[in-house]
Amino acid sequence: MKKTITILKMGSGGKLTRHPGGERVSIRRTSSKKAAPNSTKLDPENPPLTKRRLGKMRRVPHVKVLRRALGLTQEQFSALYQIPLGTLRDWEQGRSQPDLPTRAYLKVIARDPGAVTRALEG
Repeated sequence: MKKTITILKMGSGGKLTRHPGGERVSIRRTSSKKAAPNSTKLDPENPPLTKRRLGKMRRVPHVKVLRRALGLTQEQFSALYQIPLGTLRDWEQGRSQPDLPTRAYLKVIARDPGAVTRALEG
């Protein structure tokens, strides 16, 4: 099965038009195992992920995801769960990682934030 890809551009009004100088490329659909090497030829700026490249990537800190899911600012999260603001910022910016007991505490916060809040207030 052959497919044709046309390169388009989006105009200021949101309308898609054919990109001037854009070329049409025909590709054949193959199994996913065979498609991976061909995809690098189509997009040389996005090669397959290697262990080396994976090691260089920065993961989104769990704390930041948790805080945003709770809809809290850094200051609110810090005050509510009694975590120093500077430490929280270091975790979120990847400068340091929470130790094992703190990770357990964060898991409890993620599981039941209301229970942790009640326990800290009492």
